[in-house]
Amino acid sequence: MVAAEKVALVTGAGSGIGRASALRLAADGMTVVVLGHRQESADEVAAEIRDAGGTAVPVAADVADAAAVRDVVRRVEEELGRLDVVVANAGVNGVWAPVDEIEPEEWDATIGTNLTGTFLTLRYTVPLLVRQGGAVVVVSSINGTRTFSNSGASAYATSKAGQVALARMLAVELAPRGVRVNVVCPGAIDTEISDNTEQRNTERLGVTVEFPDGEIPLTGSEPGRASQVADAVAFLVSDGASHVTGTEVFVDGGQSLVV
Repeated sequence: MVAAEKVALVTGAGSGIGRASALRLAADGMTVVVLGHRQESADEVAAEIRDAGGTAVPVAADVADAAAVRDVVRRVEEELGRLDVVVANAGVNGVWAPVDEIEPEEWDATIGTNLTGTFLTLRYTVPLLVRQGGAVVVVSSINGTRTFSNSGASAYATSKAGQVALARMLAVELAPRGVRVNVVCPGAIDTEISDNTEQRNTERLGVTVEFPDGEIPLTGSEPGRASQVADAVAFLVSDGASHVTGTEVFVDGGQSLVV
């Protein structure tokens, strides 16, 4: 099926990697459901898509809220009649602190958005995806998969490792039903997510690591761009990746090989 006939849902699409992915999939011709945490941010990204000649439906929901996610998917079914692509991107850095200082509710908040939110997104979209087959991309991280040197990030890293395990399980489960499931693992990317990170007393947790010149082999001190992650997302949901499932793609300029 050509991209122009496909419908994509992107969570966390109000900024960063989600926004870049929504713009890229729309540029490829898909109708994009722009799911943001706030309606205002979803509207802004949808307007960008429309200004560029694309089609977008802005919606707002907390991905950790089962009823809210279910309602969004029902709206997709009622208004668009199908769903071909899901990009489960919504996430937070949350609180980074020594494990004996993280409050249970802080742990729950990070796991709830990053891991439970991914589960809920897939739980409610799979019934639409399997009707004609489709593709899922889960946005994880190098943290918790290849890299464990970010002091105090135990909740975040655990949530990201869990996303990869979930994606691999679903890749096997959904393959006979025509749905592919893959993961992108970004490294340092120039987005706003770090602005929402709370770090407490992490300076005493670090273990000295000797870096080569330039933390990111490909770009030195320059972080990657959200659009570069979106390029990987676009490939994984395309027909060019029709025999690819259960795979992680690291979009980090080689960072996780040296950190």
